[in-house]
Amino acid sequence: MAAALVANVLYSTGFVLEKRALAGMPPLSAAQPGRALLLLAGRPLWLCGATALALGFAAQLAVYRTLPIAAAQGLFLSGLVLLLVLSSVVLGERPSSRERRAVAVIGLALVMVVSSLYESTEEISRSAPPGILLALCLPTLAAGLLLYAAAERRARRRHRQPTTGVAYAVALGLLYGVSSLAIKGISGHLGTSDLQGSVPALLASPYPYLLLLTAGSGLVLSQTALQRCRASLIVPVCSTVTCVFTIVSGTIAFDEPLPEDPLRLLLRIGGTALALTVLLTLPRHDAATPHPKEPCHEA
Repeated sequence: MAAALVANVLYSTGFVLEKRALAGMPPLSAAQPGRALLLLAGRPLWLCGATALALGFAAQLAVYRTLPIAAAQGLFLSGLVLLLVLSSVVLGERPSSRERRAVAVIGLALVMVVSSLYESTEEISRSAPPGILLALCLPTLAAGLLLYAAAERRARRRHRQPTTGVAYAVALGLLYGVSSLAIKGISGHLGTSDLQGSVPALLASPYPYLLLLTAGSGLVLSQTALQRCRASLIVPVCSTVTCVFTIVSGTIAFDEPLPEDPLRLLLRIGGTALALTVLLTLPRHDAATPHPKEPCHEA
């Protein structure tokens, strides 16, 4: 739980620093990844944010070695509260009352998931069959990229209604969901006593390649979305999608049993379902006109 708290602080800080750095940069385009990476590499503040996110990934490895994947994802949602505070104080973003209520309900969902961990002795799996893993991950990656591309096409239309960026966030959440499964698998290999001997087995598995693919594509896509839309909306929606996908797909792929106790099972499943319900009810369009210096160009 301590590692999860550290990961949450690093993630929230990293996203806010990146968003702050993106505000003064020329418009990024996912269709020009090379140009985007060169622009990002020239911003020290953005590099600090990216470093914080990378350290957050490292903290995730420790979490996945000690907690079931479903429980770990529930703890990661707690970072949404800190993210909203930082986005308000540092970025001056003002979530709507509906969005604030949504985050409060997500907080309740977090309490439910954490409560299901009390004195729990659930089995922690270290690896997943490659066939099942790829059958879950590859269609998800394709769906995320297609959804992002559709949002980009709609963004180029004229006379469209200003939007919050939900489509971008859902697409990114699917990509990072696959990334979470890859991190879970890597943590299982690196958590063995024979660390040097585990490297060949790790390289023979799909995990490092899934992580490289999602990290590379997610880097450019997430920065484009963050530049165009509010971090206080993009990150919570992305995190919720990542959490739900990881819990469902990870439980299947890694064959980690759900709690046998009926109350724990109700809390675990109920908390996940509650978070997903909040996601589905979030508004897709902003009531107010976006800030002129930081428009949201997603539909």
